[in-house]
Amino acid sequence: MTGKLASVAVLVLAEVLAITLWFSATSAAASLIEAGAISRQQAGLLTGAVQLGFVAGTLVSAWYGLADRLDPRRLFAAAAAIGATANLLVLVAGFDTAATVGLRFVTGAMMAGVYPVGMKIAAGWADRGVGLLIGILVGALTFGSALPHLIAAVSGLDWRVTIVVSSAAAYLAAGMILTIGLGPRHTVSPRFIPGEAWTALRRPALLLANAGYLGHMFELYAMWAWIGVFLGWGLMESGRAAPSASLLTFVVIASGGAGSIVAGVLADRFGRTAVTMAAMAVSGTCAALIGFVPPLGPAVLITVAVIWGVTIVADSAQFSAAIAELAEPRLIGTMLTLQTSLGFLLTFGTIQAMPLLIEALTWRYAFAVLAIGPALGVLAMWRLRAQPDSVKIAGGRR
Repeated sequence: MTGKLASVAVLVLAEVLAITLWFSATSAAASLIEAGAISRQQAGLLTGAVQLGFVAGTLVSAWYGLADRLDPRRLFAAAAAIGATANLLVLVAGFDTAATVGLRFVTGAMMAGVYPVGMKIAAGWADRGVGLLIGILVGALTFGSALPHLIAAVSGLDWRVTIVVSSAAAYLAAGMILTIGLGPRHTVSPRFIPGEAWTALRRPALLLANAGYLGHMFELYAMWAWIGVFLGWGLMESGRAAPSASLLTFVVIASGGAGSIVAGVLADRFGRTAVTMAAMAVSGTCAALIGFVPPLGPAVLITVAVIWGVTIVADSAQFSAAIAELAEPRLIGTMLTLQTSLGFLLTFGTIQAMPLLIEALTWRYAFAVLAIGPALGVLAMWRLRAQPDSVKIAGGRR
């Protein structure tokens, strides 16, 4: 299977199947919390372990340039299979042991061989449409990220079933990815220089593109992690009949999938920095205002939440596309890996800070703090437009 359409289609499906490992425990933990089997603190520790594992995995991968030195299909397959095995071992360890925290850390580390490596493969197939291609990939992953909330809303599956199904999906992804071809723009690093990516990161254009991404990530995962709880509060504050918070959370997060694809089309046509700045301006405005919306009723709350869901992730793929365009071809995979590593390290802090912000500021103002990220992101992308290297972005359509 070497054609572009077939290879990209299988890549997208394999990414979605493998990434379910990330969210399998999140979905399972929700039902266990409700049953009183584990505490919220234990559940938070499991979530944090996956994120820190991902950061550790991406840092190691970036330092050794694994995504650019190895066959990305084999790296993806090995990572998905090992992650699936670690996920299955949770059935043996249970959810309330230190061993489970370690297993979730391993699972997160293996996702470093799935998410950024998938973008590396996608970039190899892109010509002028790199923003759309990566946008489709991120859009599919966004939908996959939302699925646990849909499961929670419409089913009562035992947590063990969720673990088994997600591991089976990842094993399937490991086999599928080995059947695809690599695109004509795929390159391999001819030599190994440890830490070379960190040196490349000092280039002003790459530094600003990553700064924009960090502004985006400052907001994104804290919103995804806490929007469900906020909507539960907001619907009660509205005092009127409305859909369940879990179902609405699925709609809000999943809507970002469509936003990623539309933003990819617009960015390739009208400019990557222009689209990212517009998306961050809208999402930051939603973050600042949504705490004041519940008294206006469920319809207004749902509308603002969905607009936020669409725009908060619409720009995500475009930062990765910009890195793919600005980096040396032999370093694209490593630079994408480094970008995601820095971003997820930041999200660990913002997610953990949200409970403190909620307690200190109440829901009315807590999300407004997240608007700081996109505001700084807009500034970074505006400065990127003035860089000489910016002509490389979107074929000169900055």
